[in-house]
Amino acid sequence: MGLSTMPKRKEAKGTKVTLKTAKKAIRMTQDGRRRLTLSNMGITIFPKCLLKLTNVDELDLSRNLIQKLPDNIGNFSSLRWLDLHSNRLESVPESIGNLVGMTYLNLSNNRLTSAGLPATLGFLTSLRSLNLGMNQLDTLPPTIVALDSLEELGLFDNLFIKLPEFVTVLRNLTKVNIKRNPLSYGQGDGEDMMKIKSEPEENVYLVHESSLCRACVKRCKEQREKLMGGKGGGGGGGDAVFEDKRIRTYPGLMVPNSVARVNQDVWRIRKVK
Repeated sequence: MGLSTMPKRKEAKGTKVTLKTAKKAIRMTQDGRRRLTLSNMGITIFPKCLLKLTNVDELDLSRNLIQKLPDNIGNFSSLRWLDLHSNRLESVPESIGNLVGMTYLNLSNNRLTSAGLPATLGFLTSLRSLNLGMNQLDTLPPTIVALDSLEELGLFDNLFIKLPEFVTVLRNLTKVNIKRNPLSYGQGDGEDMMKIKSEPEENVYLVHESSLCRACVKRCKEQREKLMGGKGGGGGGGDAVFEDKRIRTYPGLMVPNSVARVNQDVWRIRKVK
């Protein structure tokens, strides 16, 4: 008697976005811009039909499962605001440098490495806010020194051991967040070198652990163990943190953005008794 084989399970497909549904989702902002919000929809592949929406000014594709951007994303000439935080991007195509009118770009909480950042980022001379936090970066393209309009830069939770030299040159740069990087002792948190006000710690919001990369979850758990280690006494040391199984699930951190700030609770570390 032969063994019966179980049918293979099909992998779950992400939400499919059509041109029709995308057009219906466009809304006008208070300042008269056309914004398309497709956040937290389980999208796995960048919907190429969006490139046909030449009248969209702002695009929010945050909190999805997108691994790659189309090579011709530079054809999205009308784009001024792009939010791709909390996806699975490992690189950014060179054509992004064609979006010369863009003022806001959020690529935080992805899987970006320094090799995945193109030199063409330096062409985005209208950019005022660039968020690259919560990735795997240790250097930045030197061409970023050309971003004269840049006012805010997020580099938190990366792998920088020293500050990029260009941060002292950008004349309009007023806010830099470089917290939780393995900077050398001589540079501290970078504030003395830059003479720039760093982002406050309270700009942290709740998000489900599944939205974070594995490395970020590990860093969060290690930080919690440091903060809670030694509490409760006993000879268990750091293991005492896990005595209550109810705290094994660790809520991750969401980076600040215009959407996440609405109805979000500030993250707190506490031991469940």
